[in-house]
Amino acid sequence: MTRAQGDAAPPDTSVSLDYFTGLYLAKDDPWDLATKWHDQRKYAVTMASLPRPRYRRCYEPGCSVGLLTRQLAVRCDEVLAVDCVPEAVRTAAEYLADLPNVRVAEAMLPASLPDGTFDLIVIGDLLYYLSADDLTALLGGLVDRLEPGGEIVAVHFRDRAVGGNYDGFNVHGALAGVGGLEPVVRHEDDWFVLDVLRRA
Repeated sequence: MTRAQGDAAPPDTSVSLDYFTGLYLAKDDPWDLATKWHDQRKYAVTMASLPRPRYRRCYEPGCSVGLLTRQLAVRCDEVLAVDCVPEAVRTAAEYLADLPNVRVAEAMLPASLPDGTFDLIVIGDLLYYLSADDLTALLGGLVDRLEPGGEIVAVHFRDRAVGGNYDGFNVHGALAGVGGLEPVVRHEDDWFVLDVLRRA
């Protein structure tokens, strides 16, 4: 699929917490992340794309039920995983309770970004839910928290059926436009797009 940048726009307002809360109240794993092959494959590609064997401190915003978090914990000394939905945070915290190097917390982004810096930030299937202002604020806040030489990994599904919606193609274009980041890895297929960028 080939499209020009800018042919779709972010939502006028960020998708509401009530919307996501309703999804998790209806079902513990609203997107069936634990059972769908394309999600399992997406996680495998994400882990294989990490340039380093080990990281000191990882931040994972939008962790959902913690499936990717568990895989990241194997490669990281410390992982901070956050989500805005209390039900998702509870599910993830229970699932990851056996991992002492993982902390799961509730946070609404971009307002509640963490203190400190990280050498790895992994953000998946989150950015296209944000308004233009919130997206700009979050991307700037993430880069500010990325250590020099640290890497940010973004992986988002793309609109395969229609081809004109605001999807991974667009939000990764916004990320690539943030100053101070150098491309390291790019993966693009029919299902998702993945970018690894390093802070110069």
